[in-house]
Amino acid sequence: MNNTPITLGWREWVLLPDLNLPPLKAKIDTGARTSCLHAFSLEPFNKGRSAWVRFGMHPHQHDPDTEVFCEAEVVDKRIVTDSGGHREERYVISTLLELGKTQWPIEITLTNRDTMRFRMLLGRTAMQDKVIVNPGASHLLGNVENSLRNISTKENIN
Repeated sequence: MNNTPITLGWREWVLLPDLNLPPLKAKIDTGARTSCLHAFSLEPFNKGRSAWVRFGMHPHQHDPDTEVFCEAEVVDKRIVTDSGGHREERYVISTLLELGKTQWPIEITLTNRDTMRFRMLLGRTAMQDKVIVNPGASHLLGNVENSLRNISTKENIN
């Protein structure tokens, strides 16, 4: 296992394999404490004794016709303040994040980001000790095809 931080640009292609989503263009946002993922039609439900949430997702910006529905266990509900100062209670889930050849679990909040440029923000809590950000660069890990190719050679970081 390699503990050397990976260098990312201010935007990268990411994978969330536990949610069976296609590659997502994410903003690597050191100004955001919490990571968040676009979600709509959130429906809480119980699976056994655990709280879960089912939600829809438009994985591609400006494409409301493509919808993917996901389910995840709820690990928390938190009040989050967005960059505009608006407070919102959000579901928090834990999921595996893949960046290039590396992967690790992160917590992510769910909120509607239809009007936003990126389907996902990767916040600084998820990056701790694992990532260095070069704010002048983009897609240092490559394009979508490279992200998909790296799935077979991933490395776990804990």
